[in-house]
Amino acid sequence: MLREIRPAIVVLVALTLITGLVYPLVITGIAQVAFPRQANGSMIERDGKVIGSALIGQDFESDKYFHGRPSATTAPDPKDASKTVPAPYNAANSGGSNLGPSNKALVDRVKGDLAKLQKENPGTPVPEDLVTTSASGLDPDISPEAALFQVPRVAKARNVPEERVRQLVEGNTEGRLFGLLGEPRVNVLKLNIALDHLSAG
Repeated sequence: MLREIRPAIVVLVALTLITGLVYPLVITGIAQVAFPRQANGSMIERDGKVIGSALIGQDFESDKYFHGRPSATTAPDPKDASKTVPAPYNAANSGGSNLGPSNKALVDRVKGDLAKLQKENPGTPVPEDLVTTSASGLDPDISPEAALFQVPRVAKARNVPEERVRQLVEGNTEGRLFGLLGEPRVNVLKLNIALDHLSAG
């Protein structure tokens, strides 16, 4: 019996060392050498301080900034741990709302967001990504159309010509990966940093 068990134990230990220790260390080492910025979270710094990641959205509420997609992430309610409260872009609780298209709470939230955005930019169709959440709730990007929709509000709040803000959006629009994969997108945090530089200049 020991003769049959010994090979199984040897294989278990060997695979544990290879897949649990050697492989992760090798891949981590390659990533740190070849892609150090991405391997460390794609952090974005300003004035020597980390202000966010290019991979995780942030909640911008001021009219002076571009806003990202709505986020459905939550956190425990500090008053009652058995409940949750909205916590936009909570990376510790990534996920969608799981509300179906017929759910009243979802319908009411989308209608409210839609009405607010239509007041902000009357007569212009509201891009769908400004009223719908992503599956992760952490999406850092919006479509170029969603960014351009917000140009009048941002330009007015900052007292900057709309054309200059529109150029900033176009300059911060990333195309499809390899010209084929995905859709054109605008990273909201990077755009807002560029906006701060524009206003300061």
